[in-house]
Amino acid sequence: MTFSIFLFVAGILILYFGAEWTVKGSSNIATFLGIRPIIIGLTIVSIGTSLPELVVSVVAAINKSKDIALGNIIGSNIANIGLVLGLSAMIKPLKISTPTIKKEIPIMIGVSLLLYVLAMDSNISQTDGIILFIGIVLFIIYCVYDAKHNNESREGIAGDLDSRGKKKHSMSYEFLITTAGLIGIVFGAKLMVDSAVFIARTFGFSELFIGMTIVAVGTSLPELATSIVAAYKGKMEISVGNVIGSNIFNICMVIGLVSIISPFAVKQLTLNREFLIMLGFSILVLPLAMHNKTLTRAKGVLFFLGYGWFIWFTI
Repeated sequence: MTFSIFLFVAGILILYFGAEWTVKGSSNIATFLGIRPIIIGLTIVSIGTSLPELVVSVVAAINKSKDIALGNIIGSNIANIGLVLGLSAMIKPLKISTPTIKKEIPIMIGVSLLLYVLAMDSNISQTDGIILFIGIVLFIIYCVYDAKHNNESREGIAGDLDSRGKKKHSMSYEFLITTAGLIGIVFGAKLMVDSAVFIARTFGFSELFIGMTIVAVGTSLPELATSIVAAYKGKMEISVGNVIGSNIFNICMVIGLVSIISPFAVKQLTLNREFLIMLGFSILVLPLAMHNKTLTRAKGVLFFLGYGWFIWFTI
């Protein structure tokens, strides 16, 4: 038992540093290639911080632990808003741009609603997975189109994550860091899933519970670290955009790929409870962001308390 807990903690640490290296390396590669920072922020960084959820969920699905795969995504999306966005706003009030309020937040809500609708038949099929995966392709196309046709600031995420990387390191070094990060993510995810299943069965908790709480928080660490650092540095759009982008990728890319690999059933209780809580958290972001276009510390506390309620409710 003690060894399993040790493996779980080791998995979280490896997962975290693997994701950090992946994000840093891929962002610097994008800088070398001359990709605009807004594209990096909306695509590469969001995908990078969503890699733990992707790997954990795919490994869990392959190991027939589908409740952990589904619970991980639902729990991670709730954690991204309640825990990550909440703590970031508590550190420093987050200014929200008009385009984010009009475009990205509604897209996040729409994607969450789409998942709920697809799961209403108590099943997420391969066809549903294909629909979700097409969604992420369309979102990436939207990001590229929006970046090309709008005059965005060039002060962006690549410089924030590693502003000295371009001067100090070569492209081959950044590629090596990215590859090492991906290997760390895969290895860390395997440790987490295996130990989480053992712990769940030992204590009599369901795998869905473990996936929605401990595993979800563990795989949200990259989002948490990135958003808190961004908020501390005053990069508000990075902090908010990271959460929104990660939630969209979690649903469309992660659940999409997992259900294509292995379709899974959705319990009616989960659909009527956890799915609706995730949808509620997503919807709540919009009116709070629209009010003065700022997520104040008080709103951050509200998100954080909401996440605390979710953990208490799940227990």
